[in-house]
Amino acid sequence: MKTSRHAAVVVASTSAAAGTAQDKTGPMIARWLAERGFEVPGPVVVADGQPVRFAVDNLLADDAQVIIVTGGTGVSPDDQSPEMVAPLLDVQLPGIIEAIRRRGEPNTPLSIITRGVAGFAGSSFVITLPGSTGGVKDGLAVLDPVLEHLLTQRCGGTGHGPR
Repeated sequence: MKTSRHAAVVVASTSAAAGTAQDKTGPMIARWLAERGFEVPGPVVVADGQPVRFAVDNLLADDAQVIIVTGGTGVSPDDQSPEMVAPLLDVQLPGIIEAIRRRGEPNTPLSIITRGVAGFAGSSFVITLPGSTGGVKDGLAVLDPVLEHLLTQRCGGTGHGPR
């Protein structure tokens, strides 16, 4: 019997949480995760700042194996997702964020200002992605070939196949 895999999406957007803007990135990420065999409830939409920390804390308590936060990685005063998530991480993986910036740079010079974080909180992989659809596409493209390997290694497997 296959154990179900759980993932979650947190949308950090004060305007979407207030109902004055429509989020397009949360459903995109949820679809991507579902296509990879994860059970994903609808995206959790919260205001920027401290609500992001509360949402991620709750999802970690629910044993989500993957938590993807979208939004709040820029430089506006409300953009605080990295500050909310980084203290929760036991292991940080800055190379993933660097790869996302590099992937986006040919399309927009603004990709270099994203301040995302990625890593593990216990056995849960957590990452913050930009709130733009382009930034999310870049992030998912970077994650696609490495996510399974990361999860396997964190659970004690080698994840190393033949070269």
